[in-house]
Amino acid sequence: MVVGQVTAAREPLTFRRPHEDDHPRLAGVIDEWWGGRRMRQLLPRLWLQHFTGTSWLAETREGRLAGFLIGFVSPDHPETAYVHMIATDPNHRRDGVGRALYERFFEDAAAAGARQVKAVTWPGNRVSVAFHVGLGFRVDDGPGAQRLYGTLAYADFDGEGDDRVVFMRELGGPAGDATPA
Repeated sequence: MVVGQVTAAREPLTFRRPHEDDHPRLAGVIDEWWGGRRMRQLLPRLWLQHFTGTSWLAETREGRLAGFLIGFVSPDHPETAYVHMIATDPNHRRDGVGRALYERFFEDAAAAGARQVKAVTWPGNRVSVAFHVGLGFRVDDGPGAQRLYGTLAYADFDGEGDDRVVFMRELGGPAGDATPA
């Protein structure tokens, strides 16, 4: 099912919900899109079995993968939605693909009653930090945050040596719309 199109700087893109059959395509590009970092283990098939209703995939007219976002609304904290992973083909960066994926996710989260979106990234990933701040996320500066790689982050957040920046973005007004508060 095609859910929408957007014309990026280079070519029109189609956005749709991913499905389990997309797993090999997504898993096959993750490490390359992250500059050789080993990230594939962060996207087991279960994400495309259980979280497709709040996840998005962007494709070119020819069906080439341009980006994807895997996220969910927390069952334990339904006021919070969480983006597990967002990725854009390096050839489509700065075309608005990541922003368009997030906008769709913000709409999903708000429609489900979430009031905020959270995400994390490695503090040394300056591109990701700048991207999230540019989308209106704020960096969590709570107790224990310290300056790592030039930004506030939490040392050993996901285990020894797995430092993370924690981002939060409010989802706006009284109706829970997706515009920033």
